[in-house]
Amino acid sequence: MDVARVTAIIREVAEAEILPRFKNLRRDQIREKKPNQLVTEADTEAERALAPRLRELADGVVVGEEGVESDPTVLSALERSGVVWVIDPVDGTANFANNNPRFAVIVALVVDGITQIGWIHDPVPNLTVVAERGQGAWRDGTRLKVAAEVPLAQMTGSVKKRGRVADQVLHVARRGSAAHDYLDLAAGRQHFVHFRRLMPWDHAAGVLIHQEAGGSARLLNGQDYRPVLNVEGQLLLTPGEKSWQDIAALMD
Repeated sequence: MDVARVTAIIREVAEAEILPRFKNLRRDQIREKKPNQLVTEADTEAERALAPRLRELADGVVVGEEGVESDPTVLSALERSGVVWVIDPVDGTANFANNNPRFAVIVALVVDGITQIGWIHDPVPNLTVVAERGQGAWRDGTRLKVAAEVPLAQMTGSVKKRGRVADQVLHVARRGSAAHDYLDLAAGRQHFVHFRRLMPWDHAAGVLIHQEAGGSARLLNGQDYRPVLNVEGQLLLTPGEKSWQDIAALMD
């Protein structure tokens, strides 16, 4: 796989389909596809532009968030052998629609049910993080490393339901983009992230990037995360095993 070529394609699509619409959306270019779940013209057009160009590089099934909305059966491709491109054309759509720059493009190359390469592209600063299995996580030539493990009272992270963890750590927040949570983890800007909603386009690339940056990631039931159709449980990502155990003990 030409990793650099995929990076270039993602950037070109972001520049052509996403950035021109940022802070320029009309009301008729935003709709609610499910309660409290927005989709914009940028989402649909970016996915439409990405899918055929990625298939030209490695022919396979495309599992895109917006395509699955139209045809949920395409998700079953993740349960079979072969090449699957997993796409979230605009992660953080609510942020995007509200003129908040905390949004990103996520692409993963999954082969036989295992993520082999993951990309997260942050369009506003035009920065891309990419990880290839066994090769580390990189941002435009700089190798990334998760934060060092620290005591609970010094940890910062992202959770949706604060629960007991908020009373034990330094700070928790949730800012509307799984992609940016993964970028913050891989760059050492936060220590942990906890997810309850495990759609493959949100996590296939990010889990690999986090692990290649040296982090620990698995479901609270102890199983490894895989980008498949029916993942049950909660996903916790931390800098290492001790911090994983410490945070997991505080989760419902």
